[in-house]
Amino acid sequence: MVVSKVTGPNGVSAPPATQSLSAVPTVRVGGRWIFFFALSWFGVWIAQLTPVQLLLPLQVEKYLHTTDWVQNVLGFGYISGIAGLFALVAYPLTGALSDRTTSRFGRRRPWIAAGAAGFAASLVVLGLQTSMLGIGICWVAASTFFCVLTAALTAAISDQVPVNQRGYVSGWISAPQAIGIIAGLVLVTTLGLSTFGGYALMAGLLVALGLPFLLLVPDEVLPAGIVPPLTLRSLLEGMWISPRQFPDFGWTLLSRILVNLGNAFGTSLLLYFLMYGLKVADAEAALILLTLVYMVFVIIASLWLGRLSDKLGRRRAFVFGASVLQAAAALVLAFIPTMAAATVGAALLGLGYGCFLSVDQALATEVLPDQLSRGKDLGIMNIALTVPQAFAPMLGALLVNAVGGFALLFVVSGATALAGALAVAQVKGVR
Repeated sequence: MVVSKVTGPNGVSAPPATQSLSAVPTVRVGGRWIFFFALSWFGVWIAQLTPVQLLLPLQVEKYLHTTDWVQNVLGFGYISGIAGLFALVAYPLTGALSDRTTSRFGRRRPWIAAGAAGFAASLVVLGLQTSMLGIGICWVAASTFFCVLTAALTAAISDQVPVNQRGYVSGWISAPQAIGIIAGLVLVTTLGLSTFGGYALMAGLLVALGLPFLLLVPDEVLPAGIVPPLTLRSLLEGMWISPRQFPDFGWTLLSRILVNLGNAFGTSLLLYFLMYGLKVADAEAALILLTLVYMVFVIIASLWLGRLSDKLGRRRAFVFGASVLQAAAALVLAFIPTMAAATVGAALLGLGYGCFLSVDQALATEVLPDQLSRGKDLGIMNIALTVPQAFAPMLGALLVNAVGGFALLFVVSGATALAGALAVAQVKGVR
């Protein structure tokens, strides 16, 4: 691999190992690398989103012992919110530790393995729980290991993928997400699986689909002494990246938080919206239909627009447009609460979110302050991907409860996504 020369603060050339690890990759990854990467993400998403969209809400409703659906929504939201608090620590901590890992297997692979094993085990145990306390503890554990796994996987992009290929490769994070949602829902409902059976199947798929990338894709080994050891002080100091000193990082992070929060407001309570807002006779079948529409447009947008973003060398305009599309989808649901409008909204949301996931991930890798701490810095960026998804059910439930319906929830969803579009427009260092 060709690398650029790296110098220290006094103009002295850095050691060769440091130059290699801190340089931006220039050699394009091949189809085999992308296939295994996409397969791993497919396992991640099917294991994460099937519980969020179906298994966990139904499990909470079963053991909360109340007929008040708003209380069911709040119970689901509280569990998700607590899990989000743990994600605030898990993402940057995993990134910082993996930046310093000197294992002979590489920096990221040990964390991918630990995250996948812990995530799978937590899901299996979650399926056995019959109390709200047990469900909450196990979901927090599963979410934490999900953060460990995805923090290491995301760092592999900036470690190994050149800038002019990152939009396309990042598309292979979002395309499997869409497929994972529909695949999980179809498997659980078609096979008529019990709660435990659903969780166990998701855990098995997570491990099986992740093994090829873990075992067959090389990961560069970090020699000892290259990166300073992690201390509590350095960890805490590293959590703060000054938006004044690194404004593009700050605006990108803010945009991510807002757009993902808007998306989560619009999707995390979708099953409840179908059941209690539209009063659809078969809410699970309607959820699968909307998810299928969403899936098609996510795949088209993430792969085509991600590649187009690489070709044009532009990121901001794509992320801005994607955010506006998501806002439009939410406002359609707010003002035209019908199944037909929900189908149109699913298409708009898929088009916008697919583009956002692929291009924004590429944008995030281009605004990092320090290539040697990219795992930690991307971990901070990933907080903006997961934490809004964790807190949205609780906040959304409070909005629904406040007005006794879903219109306000979708208006807030649209306004939040639009605010995210305005934030990304402030990024100056990336076209």
